Amino acid sequence: MSRFFVSLAALGALAIGSAPPVFAQMGASSAAGVAVDAKGVLSHRTFEDPGARLTRQKIAAAKAALNQKVARQSPLRKVSLNRLEAAIDAEIAQGREPTADMKCLAGLTRIKYVFFYPDSGDIVLAGPAEGWFEDLSGRVRGIESGLPTCLLDHLVVALRAFAPGGDGPNVVGCSIDPTAEGLTRMQEFLRKVRPRSTADGPAIAGGLRDALGLQNVRVMGVDPDTHFAHIMIEADYRMKLIGIALERPPVPIKSYVERASAAQISANAMQRWYFTPDYQCLRVSDDRLAMEMVGDGVKLIGEDELVGAGGERKKNARANLASKAFVEDFTKRYPELAAKSPVFAQLRVLIDMLVAAAQIQQEDYYGKAKWKAATLMDEKKLPVRTLNAAKQAQTAANSLVKGGRLLTPVGGGVEIQPRQALASGNLLRDEGGKLGGKRNELTLKDLAAGQWWWD
Repeated sequence: MSRFFVSLAALGALAIGSAPPVFAQMGASSAAGVAVDAKGVLSHRTFEDPGARLTRQKIAAAKAALNQKVARQSPLRKVSLNRLEAAIDAEIAQGREPTADMKCLAGLTRIKYVFFYPDSGDIVLAGPAEGWFEDLSGRVRGIESGLPTCLLDHLVVALRAFAPGGDGPNVVGCSIDPTAEGLTRMQEFLRKVRPRSTADGPAIAGGLRDALGLQNVRVMGVDPDTHFAHIMIEADYRMKLIGIALERPPVPIKSYVERASAAQISANAMQRWYFTPDYQCLRVSDDRLAMEMVGDGVKLIGEDELVGAGGERKKNARANLASKAFVEDFTKRYPELAAKSPVFAQLRVLIDMLVAAAQIQQEDYYGKAKWKAATLMDEKKLPVRTLNAAKQAQTAANSLVKGGRLLTPVGGGVEIQPRQALASGNLLRDEGGKLGGKRNELTLKDLAAGQWWWD
C-alpha cells in the first residue's frame, strides 16, 4: 500500500499567483498581498484581474499622473541622500508629506552603486530607474519591467539599522518556526494515524496542521511593524511553499517534495532553508569612495535538523541530497524568479539597501559629510512603523503519494549579516580603477537648487 509524503510550512505571508510583469504578459489575471490582523496573525489576500483590464487601467493612470522626466527609463539614475532629505524637510515645513517621487526614490529599481563626494558631502545612490504604478495588491512596480520600485520606506529602515555613530545589528532577518508544544503534538498524531488509501492524504495533512497549530514569527535587527519586515516574511514563506509544492513558481524549479524519497529522510526530520546574501557581492574602489553591488546577491541554503519526541531540535549531520539539490536549484534560478515574482526582487533590494547602509556607516560618510540624517532617522517626521507586527502564523500542509510516509515540517527564514559583505576577504577588487572612474564621471555642480535626483 502506498503511504503518504506530507509536507508542512509556516504560513508566513502568502502571495500565491502574483502575476508576471503585465508588460511582458498582458494576460496576467491575479495579484496578491499580505495582511496581518490586530492580533498579529498573518493571512493573505488575492486580487483577480481577468485579462489584466484593471492593471492596464492602473498603468495608464500612472503614466498620465507621473512627471514625464521621472517616468523616463534611465540606465543609471542618481539620488543624493543629503539633497533628498533637504527636499523632504521642505515638504514637511509646508505641512505636506514627501512627494510620490520621493517615496519611490525617483523610480529606482535597484541600487547598483553608492558614491561619496567629500567636497560637497553628497552620498549618492545610483541604479536603473523607470516610471511606476501600484498593482492590485498595493505593490509598487516599474511600468516597463514589472520589477518592484525601491521605496524610501525600506531605505529608511536600512539606514536606521546602521545609523550614524551606531554599531548596527549583527543579523537582520526573520524566522517562522513551529513551537516545541506543536512539534510534540505532531509526533503524537503521527504515532496514532493509520492511512488506508491515498484518499486519506488531505485528512492527514489537516490533522498535522491542527496538531502543529500556530507557529511563531520572529523578526531580527529591524522593527517588526515595518513593511521591510513584512517583505522578508513573505519571501521566506513563498520560498517554503515552492519547496513543498504548494506554489508552482513561474520558472522551472523542481520542488523539494518532488525530489525527496522516504528512504532519504526519517519521519521526524525538519528541513530548514534560509535566505542569505551572497557575501561576495561588493566591489569597492581603492579610495573607498565608490561601491558597486555585483551579481544578484541572494542565496538559499539548507540545514537539516531532527525533531525529538519532546519537540526539541537536534542538528542532523546526515546530508539530505533532495534538500541540497532544491536549494542549489533555487539559488541558480533566483535571477529568473525575481524577474517574474516581485517579492523575491524586493528581498534582493532589501539586501542591497542593508549592505549599502552598513558601508555608509562603516566608512563614516556621515561624519565626513558632517551630516546627521536627522529627518531620515526621526520616526515622528518619517514614520515607517505603520503596520501590525506579525507574531504568529498558521501552518500550511501538503500531502503527496510517495513510496513511504515522510513528514517534513519546514523552518528557517531570512538571515542577513551585512557586515560579512564588507569583510576584507569578501570584497572584490576594483580592477583597473573602473569603479572609481565611474564615480569621477558624475558631476553635481550643475544641479539646480532643490534638485535631488538626475540622470
